[in-house]
Amino acid sequence: MKLGIMQPYFFPYIGYFQLINAVDKFVIYDNIQFSKNSWINRNRFLLNGEEKMFTIPLKKDSDYLNIDQRQISANFDKTKVKTLRQLRDSYKNAPFYVDAYELFESCILYETENLFDFILHSIKQVMKHLKIETPIYVSSHIDFDHDLAGQDKVLGLCKKLDADIYINSIGGKDLYGKSDFCSHNIDLNFLNPKLPHYKQYELPFISKLSILDELMFMPVSQITDRLVKYQLE
Repeated sequence: MKLGIMQPYFFPYIGYFQLINAVDKFVIYDNIQFSKNSWINRNRFLLNGEEKMFTIPLKKDSDYLNIDQRQISANFDKTKVKTLRQLRDSYKNAPFYVDAYELFESCILYETENLFDFILHSIKQVMKHLKIETPIYVSSHIDFDHDLAGQDKVLGLCKKLDADIYINSIGGKDLYGKSDFCSHNIDLNFLNPKLPHYKQYELPFISKLSILDELMFMPVSQITDRLVKYQLE
């Protein structure tokens, strides 16, 4: 059984969904500490030929709270209006604008004050749109030792969910050792996305934007083909 584990990211780039699609079960951390300046509550789209960051504003609170303890700012309503307007201006002439915009709008208008619930909803909506059927598990709902950290936490989840193959994003290559996993009879792999260019109007290509950008410029069938464009290392 192949397992993948990640933090929740809001409308992440396609590599995130490649990992979900590559495994049999996917765990999303909710009860780990929120990281400032991460991709948890922000991502990038195209605006006037340049990358533009969109962010979910959060209520001011302790830096030590877990992701599922963070709340969305009351100012988010204003941010939603501005972001949707920018998306309309930027992508209104994109070939698949209507479906992609409706998907994003349904996610950004989702009513909840809890950051994790908000992001989890968007991940599941994108998965549904791309016809990815991998079961999603929320870490706090899994009965194992939640005091574990780092590699030990990953190994604990692998054992609990009966995984004999663990696939991590390529960004974690320096964090985990194949020999450590092998000693627990688990094969460790790293997913390295292949990200071929696609047409973003007639502009110079910008890579690793939110999956939203790909949804604007390509049909779902083409994005589905791109979900398997990776190498396991």
